[in-house]
Amino acid sequence: MEELLTGLRACAEPTRLRLLALAARGAFCVMDFADILGQSQPRLSRHLRLLVEAGLLERQREGANVWLALPQAATPAGSLVRSLLARLPEDDACLVADRRHAARVLADRARIASESFRSKGADWDEMRALGLPAAAVEHALLAALPAVDLGRVLDIGTGTGALLEVLAPRIDSGLGIDASRQMLALARARLAKPGLGHCAVRLGDMYRLPLPDAAFDLVVLQMILHYAEDPAAAMAEAARVLRPRGRLLVVDLAAHGRAECRERLAHRWLGFADDRIADLFRTVGLAPSPAISVPGPLEIRLWGATSLAPVAAKQPELESTQ
Repeated sequence: MEELLTGLRACAEPTRLRLLALAARGAFCVMDFADILGQSQPRLSRHLRLLVEAGLLERQREGANVWLALPQAATPAGSLVRSLLARLPEDDACLVADRRHAARVLADRARIASESFRSKGADWDEMRALGLPAAAVEHALLAALPAVDLGRVLDIGTGTGALLEVLAPRIDSGLGIDASRQMLALARARLAKPGLGHCAVRLGDMYRLPLPDAAFDLVVLQMILHYAEDPAAAMAEAARVLRPRGRLLVVDLAAHGRAECRERLAHRWLGFADDRIADLFRTVGLAPSPAISVPGPLEIRLWGATSLAPVAAKQPELESTQ
């Protein structure tokens, strides 16, 4: 009962309730909250500390920034805050103004990130850069997965968060990991829309995921493995966070000979053959399933595999006392 009372006391203040309503739309740092609410950072830091201590918000550090968002895990505090937020009137003038200011902050963040990419000569939309059929890839990916109840989903190398947005109606929660803060800025702007509050992104390395073992029902590596110095290590880390009977899906280029991809787009590998991906799956204890092909200027393959359930320990037979 004390945990419930702590959560209720933390919520029962206008500014803190506004902060929680904003966090339901995505992750923000203290500076963002100060800009949106027009309050000082020290004042908001105290409110945010109380919400974090009550378990109503989670902190995630990225370099000098600390991002705050609603809890992704199913916790009593997380259930409480979502239940309370569901009762807030959508047309409340204060909350409407907060959402309008938040949209401006997110748009500015996305603009700065995209300008940074352009100034460095990078094309972060790889599908477009290679002339690949993005819509056909999306259709094939959705067709390869169950129509409902995908559970907890991890998108490694999430980029702009597009995959999480596509899968959102089918999942309980989604987490995107990316090593680029600029990509994460674009992803957070994309995911700050109604109906996407159960999706979040965070900074992370695909070789050292900041996540516990066996935490996800579906893990996706889309157009990221060809950048990996060590695909086997990346695959092993993806398998580590997969639950027994969970599914790993790799979406990437089939083996090809376009060497310019190394120079122009910094690809480490010129695609992959089916047998190599199957070997990588088996090495980390996954059972491969038949690959799916999406034709285009470069063929894209969808390789799926299932995590094997742990073998139950055999119970020793009791010796007869007869």
